[in-house]
Formats: sequence, C-alpha cells, structure tokens
Amino acid sequence: MDSNLQTAHPGGQAAPSYRVFLVEDSSAIRETLATSLESAGLVKIVGFAETADDAWRAVQRQPADAVIIDLHLRSGTGFDLLNRLKGAPALSGLKKLVLTNFATPAFRQRCASLGADYFFDKSLEFDRAIDVLDDLARHASGPDPS
Repeated sequence: MDSNLQTAHPGGQAAPSYRVFLVEDSSAIRETLATSLESAGLVKIVGFAETADDAWRAVQRQPADAVIIDLHLRSGTGFDLLNRLKGAPALSGLKKLVLTNFATPAFRQRCASLGADYFFDKSLEFDRAIDVLDDLARHASGPDPS
C-alpha cells in the first residue's frame, strides 16, 4: 500500500497522513508524545529511535514529514542528528522540532544554526510542540473543506 495515500478510518474519517518520527530515549516520554500527537487524528507516529546513529539510519529509510528530536540521547546527541540532517539534501523537506529539558539560549541558538525549524522546552512548552505539529499536519493536508 502506498504510504502517501489516505485511507478511511471507520466512521468515514481519513487516516492521518502527516508522518512523525520520534528521537527520544525515554519510553515514558515517547509514549506520552505518541498518545498526545495521535489523539487529534492528524498525525501518525511512524517510528522512533533512542540514539543519534539509529535515528540517522531510520529517517533515511522511513518516510516522515517531521522529526521530534531530544538533545540528550542514550548515545550521541540531537546536535549530532541535526548536523547530519543539515548535510542531507534528500531530507531537506523534513521539519525538525527539538523538544528538550535543556532549553538554554545557547542550545536554542546552536539548534537554529543546525537547521532546527522549532525549539521547545519540554517542561514548559510540551503542549505548544503538539499544537505546532497539529498545525503543520492541517496545513499539509490542504484547506479545510468545511
């Protein structure tokens, strides 16, 4: 089945077509993110990785529209992944959202210089990150027919 096609859910609603990959080493946070993102029916979590190297390999294989990146990982860092993504023209359309507990101005600036599209403080802006992804998904699916 072509992963770019929307399929009907029971009840006639279209299946979510905005694909998000999670780079987070905490299973509790991954679970919370996945549940929160998928609850509106706009986003589908297509995979996750706990290390920078695993994330790099996976995002090259697994089509995604956006990636949520934690900075401190089991191995490597979100900076490592952002740097690799910055040098990958084939992934230039991938939206990069950093969600971290280390939201210092210096880290925010470094992420911006490495091509992050958004930067959120995990403890203060978690809901805002969800809202931004929902908004990205709405805009990606086209205008609201209602």
